[in-house]
Formats: sequence, C-alpha cells, structure tokens
Amino acid sequence: MNSEDHLQRLWAPYRMSYVRGEEPNSGLKSDDSCPFCRIAGGGAQSELVVHRGATCFVVLNLYPYNPGHLMVVPQRHVADYTDLDDVETAEVATLTQEALRAIRTASQPHGFNVGLNLGGVAGGSLSQHLHQHVVPRWSGDANFMTVLGRTKTLPQLLEDTRDLLADAWPDATSKDAP
Repeated sequence: MNSEDHLQRLWAPYRMSYVRGEEPNSGLKSDDSCPFCRIAGGGAQSELVVHRGATCFVVLNLYPYNPGHLMVVPQRHVADYTDLDDVETAEVATLTQEALRAIRTASQPHGFNVGLNLGGVAGGSLSQHLHQHVVPRWSGDANFMTVLGRTKTLPQLLEDTRDLLADAWPDATSKDAP
C-alpha cells in the first residue's frame, strides 16, 4: 500500500505492450501486417487458437473483457460482413454456435455478448479484418473495479482458458489446434 494516497495497486504489466502498440512479448513495434492473418498462417498468437474450421478459426481475444472472450475469424482477409462468401458466412454462424456451447460447458456463464464491430467508428480496433466477438457474461462481472477503477481482473491465464475451451469444443478435432 502506498502511504501517500492509501491506494492499493493491481499490476498488469502484460498490458503495456498493448498500450505502446507493440507486439505482445516481443518488445518490437507492430508492423502493418494483420494480426489475424498472422494467426491464420500459424504465426504470433496462433497458440491461442481454440478451433480451426475449413474457412474460419476461433481464437481467444488477447485482451479479453472476460475469461473466455473469443473471436470467430475468417481466414481470408475481409473487412465487411457483406464481403464473406456463402461458405464463410455459414461457418462464422456455425462456429459462433459451437463457441457458445463450449463456453457454456467450460464455465457456465449467465449470458453472452455476441457481435461484430464493422469499421473503426463502430468500435472495431482491428476493423480491416472481420471478426465476431463472443463474450461470456456473469451477473456482477462489471463491478467497481471495472466501472470506477477502469481495470478488469481476470482470474485465469489465456493458455489455461484456451485449453478448457478446446477440451469443451463440440468437435473432437479441436484438440489438434493450434
């Protein structure tokens, strides 16, 4: 405890790479390449892939709002929902349903936020590559820490969350991911 302001500190140094715009764990500035395309190709953060489908994949959000926050992402680099072909559109829907089932099996949330942010003004920080968020929610998950402290506490490492969701995934082939 700091005796001058009587506040306790919750340290989250892993977030500094995000604040600086660096690649996580690299110390290097991010280039202009798309992180989702790198993940699709087996590059950085591909260890967070929960499931790979024929045209899309499911990956944990590197900066989650809640434990289990994941994204359904087409492998092809497209920005808008209307740019998806029929096969990709169907697989985004199917993988979203499977993600809901897997999260329910693994952690019994009380509800979900599911959606797309199309364009930067809609909240899409990576709007150049379409991705659908699936965020599990629990009663009281937006407590004083989030509202007043602008800090989110997460009780589980991303790698552990990934393993739980992969084990709960409806399709047994997900065990082979990443």
